[in-house]
Amino acid sequence: MNKIANELNLGKILCSDGAWGTYLFKKGLKSGSCPEYWNIIREEDVYDIAKSYVESGADIIETNSFGANKFKLSEFGLIDKIFEINLKAAEISRRVAGESKFVMGSIGPSGKFLIMSDVTEDQLYESYKEQSTALKKGGADAICLETFYALDEAELAIKAVKENTDLEIICTFSFDKMQDGSFKSMMGISPQKMTESLIELGVDIVGANCGVGFSAMINIIKGIREVSKEIPILIQANAGLPEFKDGKLIYSETPEIIKDIVPKFIDEGANIIGGCCGTTPEHIKTISKIISEYNSNKIL
Repeated sequence: MNKIANELNLGKILCSDGAWGTYLFKKGLKSGSCPEYWNIIREEDVYDIAKSYVESGADIIETNSFGANKFKLSEFGLIDKIFEINLKAAEISRRVAGESKFVMGSIGPSGKFLIMSDVTEDQLYESYKEQSTALKKGGADAICLETFYALDEAELAIKAVKENTDLEIICTFSFDKMQDGSFKSMMGISPQKMTESLIELGVDIVGANCGVGFSAMINIIKGIREVSKEIPILIQANAGLPEFKDGKLIYSETPEIIKDIVPKFIDEGANIIGGCCGTTPEHIKTISKIISEYNSNKIL
């Protein structure tokens, strides 16, 4: 199996995909319904999203499985379909990716808190085990544990993936900007602390997604690089912070705006760049073009 890290070791920068939730809502997903169930009931719409990102130049495609864990699916009466939903998520993205692109199985946090005793370690482990094994069977090349905020839950997720699959492990946290200008996760974890801990836990790639827009991510990359110059970094920023205008959710960082920011990501040491909430295939086209030019110039 070719690994993402192998490509990065060659000095390449890779482009990942953009927002899934934003795109699903554009296709008709209703607020309060289950996005991941679309893998079964609206398979071709999910396929179209993945295809649009491949056509925009993404090297890595995620899966529509972010919230497909036992805790969130039970809210929709779908707990008996956990394996099927995750398996289908990976199969759809694999069908689009073929053999030339990578598939990154998306796993989000449970929404439960160990510190509040509303979930046990065993329950979390089993949930992550079931998700990751289904994603592997469906054809994922790597697991992306994304939008995490607590190290104790991330540690259990990493353990479950490591002990039950042979896939690469990517882990990204979501950070907010504090009043003093620093960045912390919801549970008070800094990019530096995240990086130290995740390296100790043996992940292959670390990074950040969601939380902030492209411009703010530059300082997060710097924070990660303060700890390690070697660990590969994945960055998937929002298209700015969302605002409601005329009854619509608007993201301010357009493809034109991020055109001047993405090169700074590369300069600061990001290895994989994509988008999160509010980003579109047009954003990914912009990112892919910049990355392609960088890779071509490096080879020359």
